[in-house]
Parts: sequence; C-alpha cells; structure tokens
Amino acid sequence: MPSSPDFRLDGYDAVNDRVAEQFWQHIDIEATELTVLAEHHTDDQRHSYYVLHNGAVTWGIPGEPQLVALHLQRDVKARTFRFQHEQLPLVPMAQSWLIARGCPKDAIALRPDTGTDPADEATRVLEDRLTSDGDHFALVTSCTSDDDPDRMQITVLLAAIDENAPLRFRVLLEEVDTEHGTHTLREGGFATYEQATAWWQAHWSGDDVPLPTAQTATRRSAPSAMPGLPAPPVPRTGPTR
Repeated sequence: MPSSPDFRLDGYDAVNDRVAEQFWQHIDIEATELTVLAEHHTDDQRHSYYVLHNGAVTWGIPGEPQLVALHLQRDVKARTFRFQHEQLPLVPMAQSWLIARGCPKDAIALRPDTGTDPADEATRVLEDRLTSDGDHFALVTSCTSDDDPDRMQITVLLAAIDENAPLRFRVLLEEVDTEHGTHTLREGGFATYEQATAWWQAHWSGDDVPLPTAQTATRRSAPSAMPGLPAPPVPRTGPTR
C-alpha cells in the first residue's frame, strides 16, 4: 500500500537555517499529507529521490500540481542535509526531474500498488519519452482537475527552449479511468502560443476538440516557466474544496 515518507533524516540537521526553514515550508509542514509513489536511496546514503503525492493540494488553489519531486542530499560525515524539490503535474515529469539529478531511471518506477496503469501502448511510449529525453521543453502551466471522479484529467502546456523548433508549443492531456484503474496520455503540437491556448480554453469550456498530432518528439520538460509567456486561465472546474 502507498506509505508516508521516511526521509531518513534521523540524526541529521539542515546545513543552515535557511535550508531548515525552506524544508519546513515546502516539505515537512505537509508531511502527513504526502504519499510515496516511488523512491530510491543510494547505497552510500548520500542521496534519496522521491516522487510524492501531496493530498493537501486538493484543498488549495484549483488546478495546482499535486506531485512533488524531492532530491535529498546528505553529508554523512557532517550529519547535515540539503534538498531540491519541484512541484510537477505528471509522474513522468517528476521522474525525469529526478533522473536529471542523478537518479537511475530504472530505480524510480512507481510502486506496483500505486496509481493507475497506462491504458495503451501510445501512453507507454509517450511516458517513456517524457521520462527519458533531454531538457528541450519548459513548463508554461498545468491544470490538475479531480473534482469529477468520472473525469479526472491533467493538462500541461510546454514550450520548446528553441524558439525555432517546429510545433514549439505542446499540450499533454492525461485522462484517468477510475473504474478500470487506467489512464491515457496524449500529446498535441501547436506552432504558436495563441493556437495552444485557444485549444486549452476550448477544451476547458467543454468543447470536444481533438489534439492536433505532434510529429516531433516531446522532450523532458524543465521545471521553470518560460519568461514572457502568460499562462492560460485556470479553469474553474478545479479540485474539490
């Protein structure tokens, strides 16, 4: 069964007061709401990697990502630690973020009793690409909607770092089938930001608009938002209060 995190920090102190305060604000204060979806620890105990689900987000700002990628770094001689973390919308993006920080890909797979299964081969292929490929895209915005248990979905807007990349803007759409315990993930490609956000707004208005085919592989998305690009409005169908 999914479990609460053991950060393996007994006997360790934060490397300084600033790190201690940030760890409390971003991780420890909501530790009882965090569920471990995947974790890996190096044999020398210097590094721990976690994919966590934060149940507290459901009660926060509508649409916020519910996953946390956490990388703990320990100085085993000094008995101190520091950390990096990122709030991300999709499991492959969290795995990718951790892999970029030294976690082996085959060590951070989800636990067998956790989450939903890919519904088809297209989902598996796209998730593998998101997990494995280079940092060619940046996260612009995302929306996680879990207010309707029969229509749980996550939308993600990415932008290529290379402004001359074909179909520079990508939308990822994950839809969860809670009845069968599966999910699908699809990718759409757009030449302009305006086209991408027009699809986004139509989709969240309830229109049945298909995603245009993305012919170029989506790469792993960097965590920071692209400067100068406003995020599309968050739909009002956000998580349940």
